[in-house]
Amino acid sequence: MRSGYRIQWTERAILDLQNIIDYLLYKWTEKEVKNFVQKLDKRLELISINPRLFPKTKKRRNVRRSVLTKHTVIYYETSTDTIRIVTLFDPRQDPRKLKI
Repeated sequence: MRSGYRIQWTERAILDLQNIIDYLLYKWTEKEVKNFVQKLDKRLELISINPRLFPKTKKRRNVRRSVLTKHTVIYYETSTDTIRIVTLFDPRQDPRKLKI
């Protein structure tokens, strides 16, 4: 990853990621997991380099939203030198379940 903001994951975001990977392995193959992880890495690099690239959420103004796939949205917040990944959320779920 190129230099930029440091990426920090919340426990919730780590659990979300693990659930996504488990689901992909259960329903698909390692190839889909690899593709998802590569896409996620590229997006995190982009966010690290330019954290203001994606729009702020209406719910919390300091949290931004990046659509990774049609089934995964990354919610993150920025501090002085750190990007904190808050959650990975499936937009097909009830939006009231989103806790950011």
